[in-house]
Amino acid sequence: MKILFISLGCDKNLVDTEMMLGMLVQKGYTMTDDENEADVVVVNTCCFINDAKQESINTLLEMAELRKSGSIKALIAAGCLAQRYSNEIQAEIPEVDVIVGTTAIDKIIDAIEDVLLGAAKNYIEDINKKPVYDKKRIVTTGGHFAYLKIAEGCDKHCSYCIIPKVRGNYRSIPMESLIAEARELVAFGAKELILVAQETTLYGVDLYGEKSLPKLLHRLCEIEGLYWIRILYCYPEEITQELIDTIKTEKKICHYLDIPIQHAADSILKRMGRRTTRQELMEIVSRLRTEIPDICLRTTLITGFPGETKEDHESLMEFIDELEFDRLGVFLYSPEEDTPAALFDAQIEEEIKQERQADLMELQQEIAFEKAQDMVGAHLMVMVEGKVPDENAYVARSYKDAPNVDGYVFIQTSKELMTGDFVRVKITGSYEYDLIGEIDNELTK
Repeated sequence: MKILFISLGCDKNLVDTEMMLGMLVQKGYTMTDDENEADVVVVNTCCFINDAKQESINTLLEMAELRKSGSIKALIAAGCLAQRYSNEIQAEIPEVDVIVGTTAIDKIIDAIEDVLLGAAKNYIEDINKKPVYDKKRIVTTGGHFAYLKIAEGCDKHCSYCIIPKVRGNYRSIPMESLIAEARELVAFGAKELILVAQETTLYGVDLYGEKSLPKLLHRLCEIEGLYWIRILYCYPEEITQELIDTIKTEKKICHYLDIPIQHAADSILKRMGRRTTRQELMEIVSRLRTEIPDICLRTTLITGFPGETKEDHESLMEFIDELEFDRLGVFLYSPEEDTPAALFDAQIEEEIKQERQADLMELQQEIAFEKAQDMVGAHLMVMVEGKVPDENAYVARSYKDAPNVDGYVFIQTSKELMTGDFVRVKITGSYEYDLIGEIDNELTK
């Protein structure tokens, strides 16, 4: 029995997919990436923003054609869209046999076997139940890096966000389980672990009564064979001095933080339900750069939020111009059903949202290109991602580059390198967001 998994959305969703894959392989199922070979298709869906929702719907519709023709025996919808719109999916796409909610991924074997036995039923469970963990994963990232999901859900309830309603309240995964999982990932070849959650900075508050991310980081740094630890999704107001000190002192922790700020105009931040002001954001960024001078800061913004004026947009542009984030992404505001912001007055026209997004990205492009040029002459340790076909060149990432969202370092060399190798390079040039370098030291594995 061959199963095709299609994982959509964020890296946290990918971890869920990898756990389901692990359970199925242990049960004896075979995986395939060819829909023409598949007996069962599982689509792990996303509904964070409208584009993600539409991609999930389109994928389900495409797979529904295979189910209708009889070329596959079962179609399973899992993940956030499935959790949120289970009734609508089954009414509009009857070819979907079973819905598996966000907290029921450990029921994936039951779900498939139900269909094959002609007794299909949905698995929608309490979104605030204990997270699924302690499951062996099939890592799909190539093995040299892996995501470590440290918590589930969110308590922030930002006015634009649906996540608490599909993922539940903030629930940390016990530290001992995370350490065991990390050791296993490293034993199977992971040299970089990327910590993810809806918010990583609050890790442990529900289990241990205090922010315990620094303690977790210290424990992870003890793992032999682990070279890099990267932290994503740090809410700025929750960054403590203890966390900063930990990043400074632990050599395995990349000097890289992903800090989603969403906006910089106080009036918009308040309407969003965010818990920082413009001044506080400036102070946090300044403190990080003062204490960790080589830190790489990534952020994300939402443009076109209801009530955003031309002045608010200009204020955000000034803020970005002044702070010069190393990495930055911009999302168009997407009104999500059942969120307060969807009912706000002064909704912004799509054309204006797109214009403002273009303004922000053009500004950030200038900043990013200049920062890339400034790296010429620098020496960096990078991790090899793969070889450029038909060239004496390799693709790599530095500590400044998270996979799939940031840039690359292209190494020009006739030496034979392997994916996952670490090598020190001298940066000799830049091209837009990417760097070009050459080996300036012996290969370090």
